[in-house]
Amino acid sequence: MNTALSGAQRSALRSQLRNELTEAIVYEHLARRQPEGHNRDLLARIAADERNHAKQLAALLGEDGSPRRLKASRDILIAKLFGLTFGLKLMEKGEGRAADVYRAFAETAPELIRIAEEEDAHEAALLSLLDDERLNYMGAIVLGLNDALVELTGALAGFTFALKGSRLIAMTGLITGLAAAMSMAASAFLSTRADGASNEHHPGKTAAYTGIAYVCTVVVLILPYLLLSDVKLALALMLASALGIIALFNFYLSVAKDAPFRRSFLEMAGISTVVAAISFGIGFLLNHTLGAA
Repeated sequence: MNTALSGAQRSALRSQLRNELTEAIVYEHLARRQPEGHNRDLLARIAADERNHAKQLAALLGEDGSPRRLKASRDILIAKLFGLTFGLKLMEKGEGRAADVYRAFAETAPELIRIAEEEDAHEAALLSLLDDERLNYMGAIVLGLNDALVELTGALAGFTFALKGSRLIAMTGLITGLAAAMSMAASAFLSTRADGASNEHHPGKTAAYTGIAYVCTVVVLILPYLLLSDVKLALALMLASALGIIALFNFYLSVAKDAPFRRSFLEMAGISTVVAAISFGIGFLLNHTLGAA
């Protein structure tokens, strides 16, 4: 036991000990789920680092710790649902704070500085090398998602004044969206295949990621018109849903690819809003000049 540690310092280190044990469980579990190769070896190495950090902390405190198993289960689930890179990088965001905690012990326990440096450099470098298929096909996902947001928010905004009734708007939007999704998927397939050897992406997978992203976006945007009879309220909820999709997607990118959230969010939201406003205006003019359907 290190008697030089104050009560507050011991409490902070106990918390870090639990974090290291928790993250070791996460890495070990995810490593077992990976096929033999780069990702499995990478996760096993990080798990070993976490175990070693926990041993050093336990020795410093003179006591054992216990992992937060509920948090470990949550982190494992997030990695399964949203991809390995996103799940682990989201978890590692907390490691930046952990490194700051360790650095606060520069005078009392200087051996912890090495752990802080490993958390900053070694694990960050390893995580940047993760091979995640979803990120490899992120361009296809962006294509489907962004095209659906721009086209369908504009189309639905125009339909809101050009057509009568939320059900008719929903049906028209769904037909438009599904047709556009198939068109985008086909275009993505042909474009990728045309690139040939210069493109590492599989044409079928590229088409699937593009089409699925498009269809999922269509379903979310159409839903307000299926649930609400008030078309103006449905329009407002649809636009809010579009902004929500943009925010969630850019948050995903900001974590998984260390991309700036604010700039990309404002760019996507601005384009979708402008297109929706123009289409809304066109629908309004058509409704008052040519008559509604």
